[in-house]
Amino acid sequence: MKNTTFLCGLSVAALLLGCAGATYRPIVDTQGLDLNRYEADLQSCQQYARQTADGVTSAAVGAVAGAALGSVLAGIAGGDRRASGSFAAIEGGIIGGASGETNQRNIIRRCLAGRGYRVLQ
Repeated sequence: MKNTTFLCGLSVAALLLGCAGATYRPIVDTQGLDLNRYEADLQSCQQYARQTADGVTSAAVGAVAGAALGSVLAGIAGGDRRASGSFAAIEGGIIGGASGETNQRNIIRRCLAGRGYRVLQ
């Protein structure tokens, strides 16, 4: 039961977050922009983002850490370790996944800004 809940939670987190971080296309000011150059620069920046942990990988790490912490805290408090660990795994997976995707998006934004683009969002 514990493994099933853990895997189910991790799967939900992975599906919600996917790996959209490295394929993120920020909104940039296109006035006077050479679109061919922009596309090349965007692909290069997306490649940099792929070098970091994506949402799925970060979700897995967060889920494992959450399960361990939830079980320990439940043991200290005298609660059900399996239930607490499973809930914490799901929560950790979602938080970790969101963090991984946010990191990738930030890399793309900073990369494009460093190349002179006005990144709006």
